[in-house]
Amino acid sequence: MGGLDMNNDRRDFLKFSLGIGLGILLPKVATSNVNYDLYEELGIQKVTILHTNDTHSQVEPLPRNHYRYPNQGGYSRRAYLINQIMRSNNNVLIFDTGDFYQGTPYFNIYKGKIEIEYMNKMHYTAITIGNHEFDLGLDILAQNLSIANFDVISSNYDFTNHNKLSKIVKPYKIYKFDKIKIGVFALGIDPTGLIDPNTWGNTKYKEPMQTAAEMTYILKKNYKCDLIICLSHLGYKGDDGKIGDVEIAKASSNIDIILGGHSHTLLPKPISIYNRDKKPVIITQNAYAGVQMTQLDCYFNSSGTFLFADNRTEKIIYKKV
Repeated sequence: MGGLDMNNDRRDFLKFSLGIGLGILLPKVATSNVNYDLYEELGIQKVTILHTNDTHSQVEPLPRNHYRYPNQGGYSRRAYLINQIMRSNNNVLIFDTGDFYQGTPYFNIYKGKIEIEYMNKMHYTAITIGNHEFDLGLDILAQNLSIANFDVISSNYDFTNHNKLSKIVKPYKIYKFDKIKIGVFALGIDPTGLIDPNTWGNTKYKEPMQTAAEMTYILKKNYKCDLIICLSHLGYKGDDGKIGDVEIAKASSNIDIILGGHSHTLLPKPISIYNRDKKPVIITQNAYAGVQMTQLDCYFNSSGTFLFADNRTEKIIYKKV
């Protein structure tokens, strides 16, 4: 019970040296030009997180005359960027936060299958389900997701009554890198007035705030996760009495990062919202049509404690070679 804890002392020293000696300040979104080679000498590990949302079947770049994002988006350019990042980073997690369906003739012709195939080729780690993934009904959604090489996570959409989807969709997932444990759960938007009851079928909806509390308790208390990520298709801010990412962040205790979607909000870089314990929660969202991708380089000390995240947001612009 008494005495000195040398592991805690060393962890505190590392936090101090990283936070002050190298000029990096917490809270946890940093954009410094520090030489990170020094971190290896201190036993610091990096996990890179990539995030996309609301691609809406935009397989090709948007047209040159697009009113807001000319020549942006497209799977080929995104695949190139992901490949470059994976070649220079050992530990990479790639997430999409829903509505990868619906919006171009590719969806009308191929019924959502091509989107899954391309995300397989881009080595996605996990996705969550947006409201447009229900557009063709549960059976086609299950058929498409059955060919996915990535995890499908949804914590507040309960597919217990659909035999195929109940086997595919998981309420949470834990990813391990040496001593680092990263817990991931996901929240979907209230289907009322948004999803056709005929395509929603017998899916059960669970309130997101309560679900978030339950999931973070399991991931933090039961599994001792060092970092907890919420894949959200709630929208940036709640409206009409609904709950968004900002509200989830403010009410949370153990969420570190919210990767957002649904509202097509363009955040040029991640932001921080303070939670109920006055600790920062990082929130990202990348508009729509795959016009940009967020990169969060998350740094952990030798015992697995999350220190901070360095961020970079890439505009995905088509360039002829």
